[in-house]
Amino acid sequence: MATIGVIAGDGVGPEVARVALAVLDDVAPSIGFRHELVHFDLGGERFLRTGEVLPDRVQDELQKCDAIFLGAVGHPAVAPGVLEKGILLRLRFAFHQYVNLRPVRLYPGVETPIKNKGPEQIDMVVVRENNEDLYVGAGGFTRKGTSEEVAIQTSINTRVGVERCIRYAFNLARTRGEARPFRGLSEADRGQGFTGQVTLVAKTNVLTFAHDLWMRTFTEVAVDYPEIKTDYNHVDACCMRMVVAPERYDVIVTTNMFGDIITDLGAVLQGGMGLASSGNLNPEHVFPSMFEPVHGSAPDIAGQGIANPIAAIFSIAMLLDHLNFGAGGDKIRAAVAKVLATPGPRTPDLGGKSSTTEVGNAVRQALEANDARTR
Repeated sequence: MATIGVIAGDGVGPEVARVALAVLDDVAPSIGFRHELVHFDLGGERFLRTGEVLPDRVQDELQKCDAIFLGAVGHPAVAPGVLEKGILLRLRFAFHQYVNLRPVRLYPGVETPIKNKGPEQIDMVVVRENNEDLYVGAGGFTRKGTSEEVAIQTSINTRVGVERCIRYAFNLARTRGEARPFRGLSEADRGQGFTGQVTLVAKTNVLTFAHDLWMRTFTEVAVDYPEIKTDYNHVDACCMRMVVAPERYDVIVTTNMFGDIITDLGAVLQGGMGLASSGNLNPEHVFPSMFEPVHGSAPDIAGQGIANPIAAIFSIAMLLDHLNFGAGGDKIRAAVAKVLATPGPRTPDLGGKSSTTEVGNAVRQALEANDARTR
């Protein structure tokens, strides 16, 4: 029996979480996934009501879960950073969720703003280091509030933190290559036996200490993966190339800050934030991993019932993958693909007029239809 901690959170979080969890309940029997949901009252409303963000006792309860599903955090009445640092970053650090995994895949039937690019060209995964860099919060102020104010925030990078992230990226490229060799490889690459590619994204020409560590570690780890081709991009070049030639990317590995930025660009490539899922992973399963849609709480549309639930549904698929029920993740992705490939219900972000529930129901019906066809 798997225990899933649920933090529905703020804004549209409860709306998309409700739909995504219904999809989980639907797919579970067909894959033998037995689970119970434990709901946690965390987010802006709790903070405004009690002054608590994430009490230690609640964190202890979350640690007992096998995985965590998060709808969204962020409340217009709460100062920026309070909930994000107090819930998201605290859990990522406390539970050693050192990989932030963000797939960037364009599905048939979804438009991308990139001219002449389609699903064949946009299918990559970003492995973002999740426990170090500027997000550690090392630094502070001197003479704050005066004309002589100094603000310092230091990027922290350790060999162990960098290496475990890079090694995860190479292992992922190996797994992807075993399922289907990377389509961006040239004939010459294939002739050399390459099946996948990992691209390091950093800024080695300017950040000559921290990113020298990244480059040296990347080069050393690559020796253990002779079937994986390596590449390097400065982060500014990566942003440009993701737009003009997304097909050149298979697995990208990068720092916490750069990963935060380029994955939002990746979300746009795949059709928008409403389709972008993510996982905060503790790959060793020592602590629970946490899965969440990338779009945040979207307070401007909260309560209207029009938030796109697909990112949350995809995040449930990632949760099942992580708990070794990948067959369930595949079933969910196939059901979503079926809905997106037809002129069916669409939420306003995808140009439609359907509600969150209507899109969720369409996915659930596709899931049932696919199962009926395979029985």
